[in-house]
Amino acid sequence: MVGKVLVHETAGERLAARIVETEAYLHDDPACHAFRGRTPRNAPMWGPPGHWYVYRIHQQWCMNLVTAPDGVPEAVLLRAAKPLEGIGRMQERRGREDMRELCSGPGKLCQAFGVEISFTASDATRGPLRLEEWGFVPPEVVATTRIGITHGAGLPYRFLEAGSAFVSKGIRRRAGAGE
Repeated sequence: MVGKVLVHETAGERLAARIVETEAYLHDDPACHAFRGRTPRNAPMWGPPGHWYVYRIHQQWCMNLVTAPDGVPEAVLLRAAKPLEGIGRMQERRGREDMRELCSGPGKLCQAFGVEISFTASDATRGPLRLEEWGFVPPEVVATTRIGITHGAGLPYRFLEAGSAFVSKGIRRRAGAGE
């Protein structure tokens, strides 16, 4: 998903940002929300693929793309993106001017894009909140371990665009990304 473009289009407003950082959660991963079984909260993870799984954690919304076939609860968390369109609206929502601070974390990304629970289980290919292919190809994708979790933290399931100044804090130096 690194290099794809997240678009949120509503009446009179279009936001777009190129994804520069993601994090995978597999069904047998102890950090995966579905690891202990199906609940009303995590039900969208069971499919169909290509739909959003949105949840709230630490007072912030997070969005994941369901990736596995129906019945296999796996998803990819969108962690960070480089703003492309609708930057003024993102700055307004985030209360920040610096473009690097608009979408440089999963909660920040959701706040900038106005993502909340109503998007969970919606189609990520055709809806107002969708992924698009704009032909961006990152020069290099780096795999690293995840942060902010206790179980499965050592798994190399975080993927980011090398050299991007728009990835999450704490990762820029470790991945050799520019500030």
